[in-house]
Amino acid sequence: MRSFFAMLARPATYSRWLHLLIPAAVGSVWLFISPTRPWMLFLFAVPVGLLPAVRLAEGLQAQLLLQPAQRGPGAPISAGPATTWTDRCRTVVWLELRLVLGAVACFATVWLSATAVDLVRGSFGTGPSDEWLARGVQPGWWCALLAPLPILFLLGLVVLGGEVVTAAARGLLGPSPTERMTALEERTEQLLERNRIARELHDSIGHALTVAVVQAGAARTAGSPEFTARALAAIEETGRNALDDLERVLGVLRETDVPVSGRPTLVEADRLLESARGSGARIDVEVTGALELVPGPVSREGYRILQESLTNVLRHAGAVPVRVRISAAEERLELEVANPLAGEPRGPGSGNGLRGIRERAALLGGKASTGPCEGEWRVHATLPLDRIR
Repeated sequence: MRSFFAMLARPATYSRWLHLLIPAAVGSVWLFISPTRPWMLFLFAVPVGLLPAVRLAEGLQAQLLLQPAQRGPGAPISAGPATTWTDRCRTVVWLELRLVLGAVACFATVWLSATAVDLVRGSFGTGPSDEWLARGVQPGWWCALLAPLPILFLLGLVVLGGEVVTAAARGLLGPSPTERMTALEERTEQLLERNRIARELHDSIGHALTVAVVQAGAARTAGSPEFTARALAAIEETGRNALDDLERVLGVLRETDVPVSGRPTLVEADRLLESARGSGARIDVEVTGALELVPGPVSREGYRILQESLTNVLRHAGAVPVRVRISAAEERLELEVANPLAGEPRGPGSGNGLRGIRERAALLGGKASTGPCEGEWRVHATLPLDRIR
């Protein structure tokens, strides 16, 4: 009982009932045009529901009146035009159901309200009129005791009808599988970029600040002008490198408003390779297969893996020869970046950038290996294509 009265106190309860009554206005206009064929309104709703824009209009109206607190991306009720025939058919079913529920809501509102009014009139001894709905009840003081019952029943229908139409809207106007996949891609991309930003800030900015603090403290206690000059030069160089890295991280942040479909893929790998060549690297590229046929999620993650691999080469090895191999087969995408080892051989690689490469591959059900191999530093990633398709 407490939950019932709590729902009566919610504004959404009455906006949902208003949503149910809106089709009654359309029905009244139709009855004015064709009073003898009300059933034709249900036939007319079929071609209307097949229009892509109708799903957008119904979704926006349902979001506003049924679930005003759950709007925007990820809402259980979608607000977008129909893109498939399945969405159009679901919209038709929604319109038909909405007409039925609207007729029931309109009839219940009029009938129960009029019954309550007649019972009030009966409590004053007024005899039954032509619109007397509480038939069988003789006028008298006891009618005042019965008058609240139709109102309470109507309030119960308001709550129940709102829950029913909201559940129907979630099922029939909810996101389609394509929309769910797009939302999942966007969410995944956002999480990956946030992790990358965290890694970049930790590795670059944190390192620069640590070096600056240590050098400044050492210069303050050394009391040597030569040492102080060297410390200031080291702080200056570290600060410049940190500013460059910060600009790169901010570039990632500026991409957050770009939709997933507008972010770079392996088809645009040429500009990434040219940028690396401009930094002094000598890159040998071999591409086999049609990269434009690679599914979007794999192609976007492959681009990021290639970008991180080239950044790792430039950061640790400098201007060295780099071998890039990209192979798009029917079942998987192979990506390999290799360069000669500079200085002492490193371990298999546990930095955040390399960890991010392995995480991106694992997210798509693939795998990536990073580390020295036959005198080279090699990054090799295998991403499945059949699961995405």
